[in-house]
Amino acid sequence: MQSFRTELENPLVEKDIIELEQKIRAFREGKIPDEKFRSLRLARGVYGQRQQGVQMVRIKLPYGKMTFAQWKRISDVSDEFSIGNLHLTTRQDVQIHYVSLERTPELWSLLEEESITMREACGNTVRNVTGSDIAGVDPEEPFDITPYAHAIFEYFLRKPFGQELGRKFKIAVSSSEKDTALVFMHDLGAIPRVKVVDGKEVRGFKVVVGGGLGAQPFLAHTTHEFLEEDLLIPYIEAVIRVFDRNGERNSRHKARIKFLINQIGIDAFNELVAAEQKAVSVKTYKIDRSAHAATALPSGVLPAGDIKIKNPLNFELWKKTNVKEQKQKGYYLAFVRVPNGNISTEISRRLIEKLQGVIADDVRVTITQNLQFRYIKPEHLGYVYSVLEAENLAAPGYGSAADIVSCPGTDTCNLGISNSTSLAVVLSSLIEDEYPELLLNEDIAIRISGCMNSCGQHGIGTIGFHGSSLKVKDKVVPAVQVLIGGGNLGGGEGRIADKVLKVPSKRAPEVVRYVINDFNANKQGDETLLQYTFRVGDRYYYELLKPLTNTATLEAEEYIDWGHVETFATAIGVGECAGVMIDLVSTLIFEAEEKIDLAISSIENGAYADSIYYTYAGFINTAKALLLNHQVQCNTQTGILKDFDAHFTEKGLYSGTDSFKELVLQINKNEPGAEFASSYLQQAKDFVTYAKAYKEEAVTA
Repeated sequence: MQSFRTELENPLVEKDIIELEQKIRAFREGKIPDEKFRSLRLARGVYGQRQQGVQMVRIKLPYGKMTFAQWKRISDVSDEFSIGNLHLTTRQDVQIHYVSLERTPELWSLLEEESITMREACGNTVRNVTGSDIAGVDPEEPFDITPYAHAIFEYFLRKPFGQELGRKFKIAVSSSEKDTALVFMHDLGAIPRVKVVDGKEVRGFKVVVGGGLGAQPFLAHTTHEFLEEDLLIPYIEAVIRVFDRNGERNSRHKARIKFLINQIGIDAFNELVAAEQKAVSVKTYKIDRSAHAATALPSGVLPAGDIKIKNPLNFELWKKTNVKEQKQKGYYLAFVRVPNGNISTEISRRLIEKLQGVIADDVRVTITQNLQFRYIKPEHLGYVYSVLEAENLAAPGYGSAADIVSCPGTDTCNLGISNSTSLAVVLSSLIEDEYPELLLNEDIAIRISGCMNSCGQHGIGTIGFHGSSLKVKDKVVPAVQVLIGGGNLGGGEGRIADKVLKVPSKRAPEVVRYVINDFNANKQGDETLLQYTFRVGDRYYYELLKPLTNTATLEAEEYIDWGHVETFATAIGVGECAGVMIDLVSTLIFEAEEKIDLAISSIENGAYADSIYYTYAGFINTAKALLLNHQVQCNTQTGILKDFDAHFTEKGLYSGTDSFKELVLQINKNEPGAEFASSYLQQAKDFVTYAKAYKEEAVTA
């Protein structure tokens, strides 16, 4: 592969990109094991696809914000390195597919020229910070959470304790009690609140921890009804550090923070977080609200010529469902339904060209895989609609049952079992054609995932589906697991959908018809479908839908998945959502030495807290290497410390201390400072020297 030069202003970014290129080269030359390289590239937003030899690149957009220049740059990059499509995700990222691995450093450097990053977009890291897409314009928000969400993003980017977690860590910040960022299903979430203390308004957040979907969903626990704003980031840091040290690392299916909290209990978890406060980098962190100045208003100058609206009736419906009044009087925001979250680069450029000056230079990707435009004058709504109509993006019903969330499924994902995107198109058309009244109703959410991992958020759908299969005699039938009754209750509370039964995929439309028709026939007053599901219970839906499970009536087309012409066959690869651990002794010691080098650099730069954490990681990697050399399987980091004492210290194989665990856990018993950082580092250097000698002696013995 050919190397390239990058001349970015940020030396950390430039170092990152050059390192990625060097690691790719070393991997191709066989100098880095596949598992180790996978972990490294995932932390830099490069994700393996179902199709061999190409990568998906995930672009990190904090709280979903793009400027016009950033949107255009992402489009340009997609054309040059990919296939001219942008995929909007439920975590407000943008993904491009079919990228050559060798070209990812160059792609990254071009994005960074417009301050767009891929760093920690995938892998066992602190992922993109989700924020309410209406933040800053929400009439119900106590205050604008945008500066806080951005500060969280900036603070945790490249932090040493967030690089090699047991699993990914997801943060969400909502703008109001409506919880439009769905904090209840996140590892950590925050909702803004204010209270008056001594006559002064004080800002703070309700904080929840330990939510998550996937195959085993959990609702988050409330840890604070009100945490003052300056304490939010130190608290998040303490939570992540506790998760890093105590979280599962052997079984990736049990490695999210929700499992740790479920295992030890929320009270014990809170105690660990409180004990960690002494070691965090800062005790308070004041958010610079002025760092995010008020959005520059559009000029409001429309292009010359008549506004041509082809369907005036649809325009009126669009205004009812897709347009909302901002808290800034005289301005409106408009939501754009983007089918399956896929928008071409050609359409993106035309929208940028035609809408600049009419909407604000602040485009938001929503958590429902759509787009939002803001600061539109009421007299300009017709023009905006006409532009969208010309691009077939003027569908009404934003947030309705027709506005379906789905993951890519078998289109590109290794873990996909069935085709979620084609099913989403079918069900969306069903709602629009057979239940048009539901376009005005935001109470029903349909969510589809290609597998049980819930990237399409099926676990919180009022009606949810995830990909599966059924064995019928000697054949396999594409199927969906049906879930009913999930949803957002507001205030950081939610409800997980109940698994009901499994039906052939081609019968999913009938599931929707059964559920909606039954609801329309039996609801009471203004009861919502979610409220109705509470009342009737999941067993009710099992009996209601059971006729659809009869495989004796299968027709030939039901052996073929949506969007396919060939007979269905399961073909599941190895997922990369959480990366893979490396259990090679020599690699672990090499990594420990890398951590020590980073600790030295951090001390030189006065970043004592970072240095201490790099040193801690050096201790852990080295101890793990020695334990694996003794065939001792390692789990949590605290388990490594305990096992090292049992197998080395207590048996006299290591005499550097009476308790290795106490030596290493000095990390959370000392304030970050030059003296402790230096002494702790020296102890780690001595330990690595011991480990290398021990390993060499074991080899020659």
